[in-house]
Amino acid sequence: MDQYHKNSKKKMLNAEVCLYGAGGHAKVVIDVLKSTNKKIIGLIDDNVSNSSLWGYPIYRSIKDLRSTIDYSLIISIGNNQVRKRIAENLTGLFFINAAHISAALSDSCIVKEGTVIMPNVSVNADAKIGRHVILNTNSSIDHDCIIEDFVHLSPNVALSGKVYVGEGTHIGTGASVIPEVKIGRWTTIGAGTVIIRDIPDYAIVVGNPGKIINFSKPNTSQ
Repeated sequence: MDQYHKNSKKKMLNAEVCLYGAGGHAKVVIDVLKSTNKKIIGLIDDNVSNSSLWGYPIYRSIKDLRSTIDYSLIISIGNNQVRKRIAENLTGLFFINAAHISAALSDSCIVKEGTVIMPNVSVNADAKIGRHVILNTNSSIDHDCIIEDFVHLSPNVALSGKVYVGEGTHIGTGASVIPEVKIGRWTTIGAGTVIIRDIPDYAIVVGNPGKIINFSKPNTSQ
């Protein structure tokens, strides 16, 4: 960790926030941070032509910030594989999680660093949410669910109790999962799909009830 990130955890939790990624997903993350009065110092993205987003400056490199500012970081990119790659490259930095003020989070749930929780999300008793997860608008995670790192639950996804979702999986808008189902790593669940049985790694699933229609090619970095 460089000299500008040797501050205490308490100080960094209250530090200014920088977003890594300046696309459409970043706009929603900005709204989440603003709802809890977090101060945003800007965004980092070397793949956009704009110099600002909603008045916040866009920097081309993280090096532009390191020498002058104490800050915490959120990766504001929706693609799970890209988010994982960036997280693994940004070693020594302090990630925070962020939850919109309207989200309902049980006192007994656990949410790890880098995770973003959008408006009107519910996370119920003893649920465990991993690192750099996206819980999108109106999604519902019931008691004792386990959501591994780099998962994205799209808007209006509903997980019943004791559901397990493996690393990197993307569950599409409005999908629902019955209790105690295990969904594997890096799977893709289509919008509106109803999951009533366990799903293996890398499966692509659609329909009601959900059926496997293909498998994605495993990424050697996963």
